[in-house]
Amino acid sequence: MRLASLKLPVIALLAAAVLAGCQTSAPPKSPGSAVPSEPSGNAEAGFSQASFSGLPPSAAADWENARTAFRRSCSSKSFASAPLWKNACINATASGPATSFFVQNFDLWSVSERPAAGSGDFQPKTSGLMTGYYEPILEAASARDSSHAWPVLGTPPDLIDVELSSLYPALKGKRVRGKLSGRKLVPYDSREAIDKRSDLYPYAIAWLSDPIDQLFLQIQGSGQLLVKGKGLVRVFYANQNGHPYRAVAKWLIDRGEMTRSEASMQSIRSWARAHPSEVPSLLAYNPSYVFFRVSPVTDLSAGPQGAQGVPLTPGASVAVDRNRWKLGVPFFVSVSQQSPQLAFNRPVIAQDTGGAIRGLIRFDYFWGSGAGAGESAGRQKSAASAWVMVPKGHSPYELLKNR
Repeated sequence: MRLASLKLPVIALLAAAVLAGCQTSAPPKSPGSAVPSEPSGNAEAGFSQASFSGLPPSAAADWENARTAFRRSCSSKSFASAPLWKNACINATASGPATSFFVQNFDLWSVSERPAAGSGDFQPKTSGLMTGYYEPILEAASARDSSHAWPVLGTPPDLIDVELSSLYPALKGKRVRGKLSGRKLVPYDSREAIDKRSDLYPYAIAWLSDPIDQLFLQIQGSGQLLVKGKGLVRVFYANQNGHPYRAVAKWLIDRGEMTRSEASMQSIRSWARAHPSEVPSLLAYNPSYVFFRVSPVTDLSAGPQGAQGVPLTPGASVAVDRNRWKLGVPFFVSVSQQSPQLAFNRPVIAQDTGGAIRGLIRFDYFWGSGAGAGESAGRQKSAASAWVMVPKGHSPYELLKNR
């Protein structure tokens, strides 16, 4: 039996005590919405009925791209057979304009985020944040050498990953990751400690030449590795060390190395090239470490597999907060930013999640694969308004994670 798969009820009990403070209070009354009061556990979500004709202008090609993405969601048998999605998945196979498919099968609701009860703030938020991500394509070596010292690690056997919901349903979605020290479960190693562990070298899938490439591969959660002597290897997220993600840009901003408006993937790379002796400190600021698994290379025209288990669609797939939304949910988003200038209005499908994606109106937009997509993703930090598309006959609250 693998150590990582052991059932640990005592550990779960201790973890439950630690996580007890995560319970939410009863929601406030729904403020004049046409839908019923929101169920307990979703105190921030607010919805107002809207119409497709009232949406900002969008391109027919973007609706077609979104239908392609939605069809990929429907390739999941568990998704397509769920009562919430069954009719829409059946109708998604028909031909005809993609806009007509969405209008005929979904009702539209604008999304707002109401302040939590007791916060003293009574003004709902209708704007959130959209960042971008992509699939890196990186050159790699199959073995460690003087030029390739940064591993793409598979999940190590000493990592224990405990899912708590089987024992405590109220802790659905909560996990504890650690390792055994004698008979005790202790936190797993931080990034800084993992970087010093030569005993993990046998679990390396490949080796990179640049520690910043390793960092951004972990942030993106997937990538294509051009491994000398082996060819193309595609890697996906497998697990994580249990430490919280901390954005290295904040470390640079706090030190006065760049301003918030200057911070981007490109500026971080430039800083690292100019300050190689300080890169270890930069990396150590983010204790989170991602482990990968190898996936067969099939259709490179499709993106990597997202958290829903289906290929991502460039320009139509987004990552959302896994604790707020179910996967497969269609949205319409209106996005804008000033520096650099960017604006678009288009439908998107929630098919992925991310450790830094937290909030009701919080999206990570999948730009595609390679350097060009990386340039676009690295510069995106946009204000975003959102409308959710709800299958006809259902409530928008059914699309929230705890329903």
